Amino acid sequence: GIVNEAPPKPAPKESCTISRSSTMLAAQLGRALVRRIGRSSVSSAQFVRPLALSAFPPPRLFDYKTITANLKIDKDTIDAVEAAFGALAKGHVDVPMPMHIGIEETSVAGPGDCHIKGGYVSGTPTFTVKLACVSFYNNKNLNLPPGSGIFIVVNAVTGAPLGIFSENRFMTDLRTGAAGAVAMKHCTTATQDVVGFIGCGAIARNMARAAAAVRPIKGVAYAIDGAEQFAKDMEAELGMPFTVAPSAEALCRQSDVIFTQTPGGSTVLEKSWLNPKGVTIIASGSDQPTKQEIPIDVLKASKYIADLVKQTSKVGELRSALKAGAMKLEDVHAELGEVVNGTKSGREGNEIIVVDLTGTGAQDAAIGQVAWDKLSKL
Repeated sequence: GIVNEAPPKPAPKESCTISRSSTMLAAQLGRALVRRIGRSSVSSAQFVRPLALSAFPPPRLFDYKTITANLKIDKDTIDAVEAAFGALAKGHVDVPMPMHIGIEETSVAGPGDCHIKGGYVSGTPTFTVKLACVSFYNNKNLNLPPGSGIFIVVNAVTGAPLGIFSENRFMTDLRTGAAGAVAMKHCTTATQDVVGFIGCGAIARNMARAAAAVRPIKGVAYAIDGAEQFAKDMEAELGMPFTVAPSAEALCRQSDVIFTQTPGGSTVLEKSWLNPKGVTIIASGSDQPTKQEIPIDVLKASKYIADLVKQTSKVGELRSALKAGAMKLEDVHAELGEVVNGTKSGREGNEIIVVDLTGTGAQDAAIGQVAWDKLSKL
């Protein structure tokens, strides 16, 4: 038989009012959206955003120990950065200008600097956003390094973060070293094997590894502090001879290639010191408007090559020469990617070449892809 049930109780009046109000508001918003988009054959129902019933899986987190154990200056990193420079010169990389946050020293903060860079190389499955913090010199009081940073590698299909790499600037130094290898490969000759390093910190070590990956070298080191340990460690690691110069001048007079990687507070060499047979200077210490490693007269006399002119003119060595009126943008010989692609020349005779490396988002995207390819398989 038919079971008689009590009719359902009506919802409270207040609840019904809220429900009707919400429905009316949603309908009004929907109609406004359709009007804004413009009338078309597409029905308004297609513009209704469905309730999200799921979310992207959280990105994988890779710690410093895992990163340093699995990434290094090698063929993969150098080839990836070289290809990124080539793509950059062809306009196939989206690289916004870096963002800089200055942290002034107060009783509760700083001093320090934060750089945010990123980029996407066309045709690759990921893009990268990087946050690098540097020059937090008061960290020494906390027994911490002066710099830190993370890479965020993002799926270029879905826009979802894939991995967060807590790399403490290791990957930044790695991609800088790889850029040094690209510069040495394309802007020096096979006979230029005496390689000087002014500044002997973490980046110098990657530059030494990078140079050794291009050809056997004879290393010469100079720094206010740490040159002896640097030379000892690099000779043991690379199996190539390293000596310590008593001064920057002595280093310059004997070097065919000079890597400079200092804080950039003052210039580190002079034109009269340079090898008359020709020298390539690969400068990576300047990455903001307050820094300068290379004197203006050296820049003016050089075949000047930028990693990215729109950056070096603002935060690199080129900035100081432009400001002084010693150079114009037309005096730039090439961007490094143009030399990689063969559309502009590298070394030609006994000339001074300056390669200005400020660090680009293209390099970050390249090293982010390499890191994801390797570490995601672990």
